[in-house]
This record gives sequence, C-alpha cells and structure tokens, in this order.
Amino acid sequence: MSGIRVLLADDQPLVRSGLRVLMADTPDLEVVGEAANGAEAVRMSAELAPDVVVMDIRMPEMDGIEATRRLTSAGPDGARVLILTTFDEDEHVYGALRAGASGFAVKDMALDDILAAVRVVAAGDALIAPGVTRRLIADFVAGPAPAPERVPAITGREQEVLTLVGRGRSNGEIAQDLFITVATTKSHVARLLTKLDARDRVQLVIKAYEMGLVSPPR
Repeated sequence: MSGIRVLLADDQPLVRSGLRVLMADTPDLEVVGEAANGAEAVRMSAELAPDVVVMDIRMPEMDGIEATRRLTSAGPDGARVLILTTFDEDEHVYGALRAGASGFAVKDMALDDILAAVRVVAAGDALIAPGVTRRLIADFVAGPAPAPERVPAITGREQEVLTLVGRGRSNGEIAQDLFITVATTKSHVARLLTKLDARDRVQLVIKAYEMGLVSPPR
C-alpha cells in the first residue's frame, strides 16, 4: 500500500511532532495535517480528505470520541479513525468503538506497531491493542448477557464465522478451526460486513456480543 494520507489529532504538540517525524521516514505514510482538538480534526478532515485520522481521546473543545462519531457518520467513504491514546480505560475503549473507530492503540506500543496499526486501519481492517482486546472481551462476558438475537439474513456458516470473529480469532485461525481456506473466510467476513451493516471487524465483534453468539469463558 502506498500514499496513506494521515491527519494527526492530539492536543500535545510534542506528540504530534514525534509522530510526524516518525511517519516522514516511512515512504508509504504522509502526514497531511495536524489538529490540536477534535473540532479541528473534523474541520481539517473535511478539507484534507485523509485516509486515516490518528486521534487522541482527551482534547479540549471536542474530545476524540465525539470527533470520531462525527467523522464516521459521514459513511463508508469518510476517514477511518485510529484512536491512539495514553488512556485505555474501559469507558474510553467502549466509547471509541461505539463511535465508529476502526482501531484502538496506546501510546506505549512499539513505534513499528503504531505504524502497522495505521496501515491496518487504512487497508479497511480493524485493530485493537492486544492487552485492550483481552480486557474488552473479559468485560463484555462479565456483564449482563445480551438477549440472543438471530439474524435470518446470515447463514449457519456465517454465524460460525461471526462467533469466531467475536472471540478474537484471525482469518487464518478461523480457516483452521472451520477447515476452510483463508480466501473463503475472507469472503464470509466480507458478506457479514455487508449483511450486518458493520463498518469493520471491530463492529463485527460488537455484533457478535450483542447477538449473544459469544459465551462467557468457563
């Protein structure tokens, strides 16, 4: 992938500067703008049409969650949002994902992992930092069980795939579990995204929990 246009949104100039320098040395990433708060991020995104907005959560005037909600409400053609923050408390994770973020990463991740996260989000996939993912799933299953909801539009096989997506399995792991090819798995995931009107894989995870397809670990 080449020419990924990135907008940085963080109220700390030093953080923005560090990310800009890091991405300047990366041929496939281009920083097209910097925003100091969520309101600026929304305005600049409309002007600059970035592929990915790397968004902090706690910012003045408008926080990153509200800015994410406004950006993703533009539909599938809008910028994709990668939340990159120091704070990974549950309320922030849930808020960001509900707002439509395609990824959630923390600033203490390795720099190469942050760059990889930008590429993953730009490619149309979704990413949650591994430690956050484990806690997210644990918290979901520890809470009140949602009323199971069967969606007639999906097939039995698609439901199996969605269940495994909800458990955090990768395409390769799903293919191995169901004895199908990775290409077939990708096709099932693509159809699920369309049928369930989900923006990305993160939202499929949420759908799996809301439909009661993922059971608490024993």
